[in-house]
Amino acid sequence: MNVSGFATRLVALTRKETRQMLRDRSNLIVGLLLPVVLILLFGYGLSFDVTNARVTVVLEDTSPTARNVVAGLHGSPYLAPSWVASMAEAERMVRAGQTDAILRVPGDFSRRLAAGDGQLQLLLNGVDASTASAIEGYVSGALAVPMQQQADRAGNKPSGIGAITIVQRMWFNEAGESTWYLVPGLIVLVITLIGAFLTSLLVAREWERGTLESLFVTPVRPLELVFSKLAPYVVIGVIDIIVCLLAAKYLFQVPMRGSLWVIILSSLLYLLVSLGLGLFISAATRNQFAASQMALLVSFMPALILSGFIFDLRNTPLVIQVISQFLPATHFMGLIKTLFMAGDYWPDILRSCSILALYAIVLIVLTRRSLAKRLD
Repeated sequence: MNVSGFATRLVALTRKETRQMLRDRSNLIVGLLLPVVLILLFGYGLSFDVTNARVTVVLEDTSPTARNVVAGLHGSPYLAPSWVASMAEAERMVRAGQTDAILRVPGDFSRRLAAGDGQLQLLLNGVDASTASAIEGYVSGALAVPMQQQADRAGNKPSGIGAITIVQRMWFNEAGESTWYLVPGLIVLVITLIGAFLTSLLVAREWERGTLESLFVTPVRPLELVFSKLAPYVVIGVIDIIVCLLAAKYLFQVPMRGSLWVIILSSLLYLLVSLGLGLFISAATRNQFAASQMALLVSFMPALILSGFIFDLRNTPLVIQVISQFLPATHFMGLIKTLFMAGDYWPDILRSCSILALYAIVLIVLTRRSLAKRLD
């Protein structure tokens, strides 16, 4: 291969692609403004934290002791307690969707608590299992404080008051903020959408306009065409990555416990995978509408649903777990979350980056072959 000729043609093609990208303002808007909109929308609008959960209290024991115990519910920002006179009324509210949980204080609660066997009944609306589980934890934590205070006041008396002690510790997310969990995943979604969607239109648009045919009579090689089309959008992707990292650090205060350079290099590697996937789809379909639809179906939607962004893949059926391992987004999702939350774990870094590099090489080769068939 003539290296000087390759470099000359590549520079000329890259200039042409850059000018074409700058003339297409819609692509620039999608590439530069959409990531900002996505990270603000998902970062502020999407949360797995349960706040103002509706808890209905049925106070069958009206003693001061019982009232002091359930008073702890008012001190939690995650709970919005209300009071009803009977279980029948509380059950009606659950069926009507007006409450998320029922806390029943039995009539003999004070007497049994003094004997060291106080019991409360918590009934959860299990329609949303994750919400119900969160409410259970919040209620237990809210009740533990006043009950511990009652026990401390009782001291070592023979008729000591029973208490519930909850010791909780959360690794990697000490604040318990779902934002820390979501924002690293948003970087994956932004790179996937921007990379695959923008490049999915490139070759298809030129086929529709007929401009690609003018390259048939030139000495341009398929690999040069691939690299020249990727280069301008790599710059757009790098800008998006920087914006995402700045937002994660300074807007959402997400810790970056791993090496910044490893985060950037792995993000660039996944960006190359997304760009290569979009370009391959564009070369294979030769139609802008079909290419854009396919890019969403095979890149963004799987990255959103099957990568572990929304839920833990270990809780899914085995078939889904197997399918997810064929998605590059799954490997980058696990890697970026580990880098942000846990730090540099090199076996995981090397394994995930090797898989992403393999995907990038395969996609570039497939795109080159697809274009080579049309340029012969």
